[in-house]
Amino acid sequence: MQYTLNQLQIFLKISQTKSITKAAEALNLTQPAVSIQLKNFQSQFDIALTEIIGRKIHITEFGLEVAKAAEQILTQVEAINHKSSMFKNELYGRLKIASVSTGKYVIPYFIGDFIKLNKAVELSLDVTNKKRVIDSLHENTVDFGLVSILPDDLDLNALELIDNELYLIGSPDFPDTMSCEELAKQQFLLREVGSGTRFSTESFLSEHKIKLERKLELTSNEAIKQSLIAGLGISIMPLIGIRKELQAGDLKKIHVEDLPIRTKWHLIWLKSKNLSPVASSYVEFVKSHREQIIAKNFSQVI
Repeated sequence: MQYTLNQLQIFLKISQTKSITKAAEALNLTQPAVSIQLKNFQSQFDIALTEIIGRKIHITEFGLEVAKAAEQILTQVEAINHKSSMFKNELYGRLKIASVSTGKYVIPYFIGDFIKLNKAVELSLDVTNKKRVIDSLHENTVDFGLVSILPDDLDLNALELIDNELYLIGSPDFPDTMSCEELAKQQFLLREVGSGTRFSTESFLSEHKIKLERKLELTSNEAIKQSLIAGLGISIMPLIGIRKELQAGDLKKIHVEDLPIRTKWHLIWLKSKNLSPVASSYVEFVKSHREQIIAKNFSQVI
C-alpha cells in the first residue's frame, strides 16, 4: 500500500463531515480533487470505505476503523512536526477559524500580527454565515468561530473583541430620519436565512411589529452594500463593513427609534475542545494584544 498523508487527511475529513463537498470546503480543495483522492485511496483496499445511500455518502464500519487510524497517524505526524519546531523555537501547526461574513472586516486585524510572528503557522479561514460557523464548531472542524451573536445551545468559551453596531442604512437620497411605519413601506434588503445580521434584523422588526411591504434577499453584505449605493432600498447593516462608504458619502445612517442594535464580536470555542499549542498561543496573543489592536485599527469607526 502506498497511500499518502494527504489521502489520510482527506479521508478523515470526509468521515468527519459525511460530505465530499464539506470536506473540500474545509480543506480548501475542489470537490473533484477530493473525489479523485478518495477514489485513489479506496483503490488500495479490497473492502469498501464508503457507500452511497440516497445520494448521501456513508462511512462503512471498516471505513470508520481506517478513519480512526488515520486520525492517530496524523496526530503523531503533527507531534513530530511540533517537536521539530520546538527545537528551532518556532510555533508550528494550523490555526482554523470560521467567521461570519461581516467578520471579514474584523478577524484579519486580530490574526495578522500573530501569523507574522509565527511564520510556521498555517491559517485556514472560512468566511461563511452564522449557521455554518456553528456547524463547524459542532463538527470539530475548526478551532474557533467569530460571531456577533452568541449561540445559546453550546457550552462555549467566549473572548470579547470589539463592539458591533447595526444601523439603518441607505443612499444619500433617503431622508435622515424614518418612523417604523415609513421604514415598512420602503424596499428592504435582507441577508439570507442563517445570517447573524438577518437574525438581528428580524428580531428588531418583530419587536416593533414591523411588517415589510417589499423585501429583497441577497446572500452577502457586499451585494447589499452595492445595492444600497445604487439606491435600491434600505437595510440594517453592521457599521464595521461600511466605514469607507459612510466617510465618502456614498451611504448614510438613517435615524430610527431604538436603533442602533448593539452586540459584541466574540471569538468562541467549545469548552470541551482540546486546543492545540497553536490555538492556545493564539488565545493568549489576542488577550494580551487586544487593546492595542483595537486602538490601531478600530478607533475611527464612525
